[in-house]
Amino acid sequence: MKKQADYMVEIGELIATARTRQNMTQSELAKKIGTSQSAINRIEHGKQNASLEIISKISHALRTQIVTVNDGATAGYRIHGGKKLHGEVTVNTSKNAAVGLLCASLLNDRPTTLIHLAHIEEVYRIIEVLESIGVKTEWINNNRDLKITPPKRLLLENLNIEAARRTRSIIMFMGPLLHRFKEFRLPYAGGCSLGSRTVEPHLHALKEFGLEVDAKSESGFYRATVRNIKPVDKKIVLIERGDTVTENAIMAAALYPGNTTIVGASPNYMVQDVCFYLQTLGVQIDGVGTTNITVHGLKKISRDVEYAPAEDPIEAISFVAAGVATKSEIEIKRVPIEFLEIEFEVLRSMGQKMKFSEEYLSENGRSRLVDVKLLKSDLKAPIDKIHPMPFPGLNIDSLPFFSLIAATAEGRTMIHDWVFENRAIYSTELTNLNAKVELLDAHRIFITGPTNWRPAEMMAPPALRPAVVIMLAMLAAPGESILRNVYSIARGYEDFANRLRSLGADIEPLSDI
Repeated sequence: MKKQADYMVEIGELIATARTRQNMTQSELAKKIGTSQSAINRIEHGKQNASLEIISKISHALRTQIVTVNDGATAGYRIHGGKKLHGEVTVNTSKNAAVGLLCASLLNDRPTTLIHLAHIEEVYRIIEVLESIGVKTEWINNNRDLKITPPKRLLLENLNIEAARRTRSIIMFMGPLLHRFKEFRLPYAGGCSLGSRTVEPHLHALKEFGLEVDAKSESGFYRATVRNIKPVDKKIVLIERGDTVTENAIMAAALYPGNTTIVGASPNYMVQDVCFYLQTLGVQIDGVGTTNITVHGLKKISRDVEYAPAEDPIEAISFVAAGVATKSEIEIKRVPIEFLEIEFEVLRSMGQKMKFSEEYLSENGRSRLVDVKLLKSDLKAPIDKIHPMPFPGLNIDSLPFFSLIAATAEGRTMIHDWVFENRAIYSTELTNLNAKVELLDAHRIFITGPTNWRPAEMMAPPALRPAVVIMLAMLAAPGESILRNVYSIARGYEDFANRLRSLGADIEPLSDI
């Protein structure tokens, strides 16, 4: 059986051969299909998944049928579930930290090298946007590290609108760009389908730095103007303790020549990574890891730096959920324990047995890591509901995995997802795999276990974490399941299927991967 990486390499070779026969450069092909030269280079070297949409565009541009697939087929997996997992897996660096750091690199006039950056679709989209406005990016050190070199002037008029619309992270360009331009526009943010998400908290925070945004335009763009303001010490009170809102405010404050105190800040993991990165650039930041942060801004940031983002707590809890759902004994290495202590305490209360190593530090020298060994356990439903809270509470993105965990436990568990309008509804998709899920309203569900899992053929939900939950539930369901339309998983996880295979999961790519 071929591995996913083998298919990616084969498709890349076919594209490279067809392009060469057409006497076309990578840059010329990229221009024809509306992407970047580096994206074509990654695809041709088998280092980036090529969706059917992209393959179709490439085929049209090269006047060559690259692959033949059934009409209506989409990227997906065939999963033979009901097997025990075994062995160990290492947690990659954080997806959410990566996108924040890529945006923050716009503050620096000199090159930034991000160490062990995650190879995920969300990162690729931001890279495509950066390259379209003149930023040079280069994967170095066996494609594990990304070197980012800014131009003398950002060419915002060339911004890749298609790539920008496919990521919500584009909203975090506002904080850096308000220091570069008096006027600019950005496409409306995309990303997961989790209900309406207002950008008002961002605009409320950034107006303190002179940013005025028309967010109600019918054109599909945020239209921004920046007025001159007198540099004085200021206090900003955030009306939402959001991660990206806090990052935007911190990035705006970093190049504001004064002291900015941010009240109600998120102290979450990705925010801390952005703060640690800015500190390597010489920005003094007090209160990192708390809800009150003071940024001592600089007039100019110009320093060659390297920074290693910390490991991803949500990827860690994903592998924990895989082990729990399949009742397997596996070890998850390099787990950022500071951001999962509540999750592990909830698991303990449900009867999950675990062994923890001594703590050690991440490569950034700040984040605390442990190795976690899951032991075979019989879980019981918790007495109280499971619900998220801002850090240091149970992480909002960890919550969907507790739907899966609750489905393995004996008894009835309430999951209360108060943050997003639609995400709790996605948990009802587990009923296709025979889970007992009662939807109370758009935010609350009851799950009764243990589940007698059965296989199914399904489309993955369009939201990242719920899609992964369905994939992991299929690992627990004896028999053959099909999961289609898995782009949302590729947005946030690097080589996820192969890493699950390394633990003994039986996962095959469908014909279009």
